[in-house]
Amino acid sequence: MTQKEVRDDVDLRALGLDRAEERAYRALIDLGAAAPEVLADRLRLAEGETRSLLRRLEALGLASPSGADLDRYVASAPDVALRAMLVQRHDELRRTELAVSELTELYRRAAGGRTVSDLVEVVTGAGATRQRFEQLQRGAEHEVLAFVTQGPVVMSAEENLAEDAAVRRGVRYRVIIERAVLDQPGGLRRAELATAQGEEIAVVDSLPMKLVIADRSVALVPLTSAGQEPGAVVVHASGLLDALISLFNWAWDRAGALHLAPGEKPGGIAASDARILALLFAGLTDEAVAKQLGLSPRTVQRRVRHLMDLSGAGTRLQLGRHATERGWV
Repeated sequence: MTQKEVRDDVDLRALGLDRAEERAYRALIDLGAAAPEVLADRLRLAEGETRSLLRRLEALGLASPSGADLDRYVASAPDVALRAMLVQRHDELRRTELAVSELTELYRRAAGGRTVSDLVEVVTGAGATRQRFEQLQRGAEHEVLAFVTQGPVVMSAEENLAEDAAVRRGVRYRVIIERAVLDQPGGLRRAELATAQGEEIAVVDSLPMKLVIADRSVALVPLTSAGQEPGAVVVHASGLLDALISLFNWAWDRAGALHLAPGEKPGGIAASDARILALLFAGLTDEAVAKQLGLSPRTVQRRVRHLMDLSGAGTRLQLGRHATERGWV
C-alpha cells in the first residue's frame, strides 16, 4: 500500500491530530529522519510552518531530535506513541460515558415529575429540525424506524450522512416508504443502494406522516404546512411514543417488503427479472414496474409469464411462493 493510499484510508483525527500534523508525522516516518527544510520540501510547506509542526509533534510525543544532530527529527514508533494516545482517549471516553449515564439517570428521575407538555418538545425552523434529525441517528445504538413520504424535506437522502454512518456501525434500519417516493428522480436507485448496505425497506401506497424513531426511546415527527416555517415535534418516552411505535409496527406488517439490491444475480433467472419480481413483491402494479424499469407493461407481463412457465406456477400467487423457495428474491 502506498503512502497516499494509507493517508486516504486511515484517519488519526480521533486521536487529536489535525490533518497537517498527521501528514507531517506520516512523512517523517517515511523519511526515517529529516531536517525541517527537507520535511518542508516533502510537504510543500514553508520551512517556518514545518518547524511549527515539528514542535507540535514533539509536544505530542510523536517526534524528537535525532541524537547529536538537534536539527534533524525522527518519528516516534507508532505502536508506542499512538497507543499511548489511544489509551488516553479510551480513558476520556470512559469518563464521558460515565458522565452521560449519570446525566441520563438524573434526567429520568426528573422526568417523573414532569408535566405532559414536557414530554413533547417543539422544534422550529429547518436548521433546528435538520439538527435533531441528525442527532437522533447519530445517537442511535440499535435500531431506527422511519416513515418516508413524498413532499418537502429538510434534508435530502444524499445529505443524510448520519444514516450511512449509523448503518456502518451496525444500527438496524427499518424504513417504510410511499410508492410515490420510488417515482421521484433517483428514487429506485436510492432504494437499491439502501438495501445493498443492509437497510430493510417496505413499500405502501401512503403514510400519514414523516416519522423517525431511535432505539424506541425518542421520536421525531416533522411538521410542514404551506406558507409556514418547517418544524417538528420531538416525542420522549410516553404513551404517545408507544403509540407511534405501534403505528410503525402496524404499517410494517402490512407493507410490501422491497428485496432489491444492485448487481444481484439470483440463480436461474436474469437480474432484470429479479428486479421485476422484487417490485411486484413490494406491491407495485405492472404499469408501475414498467415505469420504474423503463419497460413497456407488455414486456413486464411477458417476463412474468416466462417466470411462471419456468417455475411451473399457474398463478402469480404460486409464482411468489416458487420465487421465494428458489431464492429468486
